[in-house]
Amino acid sequence: MITFQEAQAIISQTQPQLATERTDYREALNRILAEDIFADTDMPPFDKSAMDGYACRQDDLATPLQLVGQIPAGVSTTHVLQTGECMRIMTGAPVPAGADCVIIHEHTEVMPDGRIRFLPTSTSRNICYKGEDIRQGERILNKGERLLSQHLAILSGTGATRPLVYKRPVAGILTSGDELVEPEEKPGTSGIRNSNAYQLEGQIRSMGAFAKYLGIVPDDPQISVEMISKALHECDILLITGGVSAGDYDFIPAALEQIGVQLHFHSLAVQPGRPTLFGTWNEKFVFGLPGNPVSSFVQFELLVKPLLFRMMGHIFRPLVPLLPMGTTIQRRKTKRLAFLPVKIDEDGMVRPVEYHGSAHIQAYVLADGLISLDIGQHEIKEGDLVRVRLI
Repeated sequence: MITFQEAQAIISQTQPQLATERTDYREALNRILAEDIFADTDMPPFDKSAMDGYACRQDDLATPLQLVGQIPAGVSTTHVLQTGECMRIMTGAPVPAGADCVIIHEHTEVMPDGRIRFLPTSTSRNICYKGEDIRQGERILNKGERLLSQHLAILSGTGATRPLVYKRPVAGILTSGDELVEPEEKPGTSGIRNSNAYQLEGQIRSMGAFAKYLGIVPDDPQISVEMISKALHECDILLITGGVSAGDYDFIPAALEQIGVQLHFHSLAVQPGRPTLFGTWNEKFVFGLPGNPVSSFVQFELLVKPLLFRMMGHIFRPLVPLLPMGTTIQRRKTKRLAFLPVKIDEDGMVRPVEYHGSAHIQAYVLADGLISLDIGQHEIKEGDLVRVRLI
């Protein structure tokens, strides 16, 4: 048995093989950039109005202004504004030459002779200047960034329509155990529906990787070898849930060794998730995750996800805010690092959710994140600051 920190260190030393491809910017959500992106134009590309109002000169605001035209968004003008003139202008329209401010429509009145009078005594310029957001040639997105919705706006706004991204790894999923049936079936008196596979599918797909469910491995040594061997040839990383402990019917570790998988660890001083396994085979990776759904969920989040993101070219940095504990929590057994599900209330206080153990996945439907108690730590007191690993 090794510590959780030792397991993290072992996994972090692995070096995934990365390949790249170009993709359409409309299909780039959750992809990882494999190149820096540089702006091909200034943003904004011209001085534009930030408001609906009138383009004019600040020095002319003390006297009524002669209205000499209108500039809708998407239309430019060649007129050079002269002293005492103004032009009606819409948000996003180019500011005419000669103007140095836009007065807001609500701050004006139209006089009987059609001239425009400015009512307050001063105004902001209300102009978005050319290049104030982004300069042409400026690096605007970095290699290794995960492309979210806001990044797609940058790609489309600067014409980067075929970004170079890392290829998505294929993550295979096997579940182990004669007691398992698929969700469409009603289990018998000693059976249970297979929920781990679809939980892992969701976790993988939410990252932008490919999830490939490969079925249930029966409690049979030879079939275990055959199914795992086939899966390793089809996938870049393989996740196996169940059958990795030390019971009479836990055939997965022996099957992996028979195939030639190098096992780097097989047991962690952590709760939940003690029987967690990690191995490598021909530049591919294997995780053996516990059969209990909470253990599988938590160890995916903490150990699998960072490696899978590195396989996609991204360094994952989870959000871990420091927040006050809303109540005291205690435990009796302290030989393992413990992770507990918690909820953050409206006042920013952290409170444990009802949690019955590693089979109680419903707790994680209610949870906002995880907190941990170190080996040897018996309690966290009300008011103590804790780091919440958001999920």
